[in-house]
Amino acid sequence: AARLEFITPFQLYFNPDLIFRKFQIWRLITNFLFFGPLGFSFFFNMIFLYRYCRMLEEGSFRGRTADFVFMFLFGGFLMTLFGLFASLFFLGQAFTIMLVYVWSRRNPYIRMNFFGLLNFQAPFLPWVLMGFSLLLGNSIIIDLLGIAVGHIYYFLEDVFPNQPGGKKLLLTPSFLKMVFDTPEEDPNYNPLPEDHPEHQPRNQAQNEQQHPQ
Repeated sequence: AARLEFITPFQLYFNPDLIFRKFQIWRLITNFLFFGPLGFSFFFNMIFLYRYCRMLEEGSFRGRTADFVFMFLFGGFLMTLFGLFASLFFLGQAFTIMLVYVWSRRNPYIRMNFFGLLNFQAPFLPWVLMGFSLLLGNSIIIDLLGIAVGHIYYFLEDVFPNQPGGKKLLLTPSFLKMVFDTPEEDPNYNPLPEDHPEHQPRNQAQNEQQHPQ
């Protein structure tokens, strides 16, 4: 939309003053959706966002859509808090790095190959991407923010609950589970006899004998 000039980046960027004084609430979301002009950096972010978002959804978050959405909200909230104290206008790249970080820590033994030049274990991927961003002349503050938020989520979700005396601190709200997760079947539910599939053919045969055509 920005490339077709339907809107401008000035309508999308993160600006606390416009959000809280002018009530332009949409900026809390749109600042995550703009990845700059069409170019190598744009497509690079799109590919990584799609790839690692999909692998997380189909991997460690399979059947846990509400938890997946809660990770989005938690990461976006922390990045927004940091944006209040720093001059950051767009946080989409940080969000992508957060997804990459969480996936990489949950798949530590996968071997990665970066453009055929580097071979490394998955946990090093966020740092390789940060180095690549530095080579492109971009600021690494955004990448560091994504790594920091990803590590906070990974620590609270995967590390701390498994420590002695630790417990799960990130609890997905029940309303998200109601909206996104398929309700579980009640193990104590006992259907009526006529609802049992094995009874239906016999009942049908009995009806045919009693009421022949």
